[in-house]
Amino acid sequence: MLSLVPTPIGNIADISYRSLEVLSAAQILLCEDTRVTKKLLHFLRERYNITTEEPKFISLHSHNEAEFIMSLSPDFFDQNVVYVSDAGMPGFSDPGQMLVRYCIDNNVEYDVLPGANAALTAFVASGFVETKMLFFGFLPHKGNDRASAFQEALFNGYTTVLYESPKRLNKLLSEISVAAPERRVFLAKEITKRYQHFYRGTASELAAKMENEIRGEWVVVIEASEGKGASLSETDILALDIPKKAASKLIAKITGENPKECYQRLLQS
Repeated sequence: MLSLVPTPIGNIADISYRSLEVLSAAQILLCEDTRVTKKLLHFLRERYNITTEEPKFISLHSHNEAEFIMSLSPDFFDQNVVYVSDAGMPGFSDPGQMLVRYCIDNNVEYDVLPGANAALTAFVASGFVETKMLFFGFLPHKGNDRASAFQEALFNGYTTVLYESPKRLNKLLSEISVAAPERRVFLAKEITKRYQHFYRGTASELAAKMENEIRGEWVVVIEASEGKGASLSETDILALDIPKKAASKLIAKITGENPKECYQRLLQS
């Protein structure tokens, strides 16, 4: 059998009793990072006085997931196999869904335990009164992929939840302040950890507060746009900090202009 077990995203007390039971019985532990999981088990043994078998630890992360699953046979799951990511819910912006798909396709019994999740916690804490939300995880870092994803995240008509690194948080706030200056944004820093903090305001207001607060892990919740299908104007796109080639593709998408001709026009302007 396979069990997907969520782990605390910060506060170790968020581990569930069911998770402790399943981890205690694990014979094989598939881990996003074996070092992180071994450290977690050490803390759990000390705090909750749990006894565990000595499981076999196997590294399973985004870079080797597909190859590992291709090598499996269903009898691998005749043992108690548990998968844990470094923090939070496996399969949610972390590996795990390919394992579930394998079990479905091969008639292998599996279970998924509920548990801590930063995106859902921030969505509820934001106070944006919406029952629908879209989760985008991390946006691409640069270029046309980022520009397109940013456009979709900002103008989809739903409350949008993103993960962002401290190195790129200011850039994201700057982009939002240009594209949607009046839109409210909620920032959650270090959820469940010692330095957890919530911030609310427009992107420009938040950017002014962030000068000495950037360290840590961030969840960004963006208030829903007024109407699904709204889009940036050419002026809005040109104000974004993106390459002209990426800008020309976005402009062509909303205007119907030939992308190459649009690019040449931007180069000459």
